[in-house]
Amino acid sequence: MTTEALLRQHWLDLRERLQAKQLLATDRASLSLRIPTGDAMWFGLATDTAPQRVPLGATSGDSQVHAAAYGARADAGAIAVGGAEFGRCLADFGGAMPQAFDEQARHLGPMGPAAAALNEVAPSLRQGGNVMLVQGRPVCLGMTAMRLALNAELFEKCAKAYVLAVAGGGRVRALPWIVRLVANRRLHKDEQRATQRFAQGLLPEETKGY
Repeated sequence: MTTEALLRQHWLDLRERLQAKQLLATDRASLSLRIPTGDAMWFGLATDTAPQRVPLGATSGDSQVHAAAYGARADAGAIAVGGAEFGRCLADFGGAMPQAFDEQARHLGPMGPAAAALNEVAPSLRQGGNVMLVQGRPVCLGMTAMRLALNAELFEKCAKAYVLAVAGGGRVRALPWIVRLVANRRLHKDEQRATQRFAQGLLPEETKGY
């Protein structure tokens, strides 16, 4: 099976996993996987029966957010747009949350400011974070299909804890700066390796452990 054919199957499997956990439950939620052997992606709405091969330079409609994120982040191999209930609620609480949990800092990194337009996507992703809001919709990145699935699940858990705490009048503090620094450096190293693999026309390796 070719890499493209394998990724097409991964798209179908990933869509089923995210839908089963209500992580692609919004109207026009979408999913994509970058094809490393060419400047294209497998893209489709969560309601599509199969993805389409879409050149990154010829996108329109819902696929434009995906293309903007891939253009900003050479390490990104998979993107989900739509999110779940608590991730969307962040739009009512400033559009971003601090790095308050260890695993969040390690795999999601710093959450950039919410974007109101496509031209704001790249600046928001420059810090290497793997999640942001675009026009109130969560956009989650992963280096691989599996990492995206884990990141989407992690983001919703963190968003739930944060939203419930803030809505109840609580104060959520960020992790100590040294903890964030170490975790973010590990994430950055993973992203550098993924960028190198994509540049070679290869899929990134899965991250192991914390």
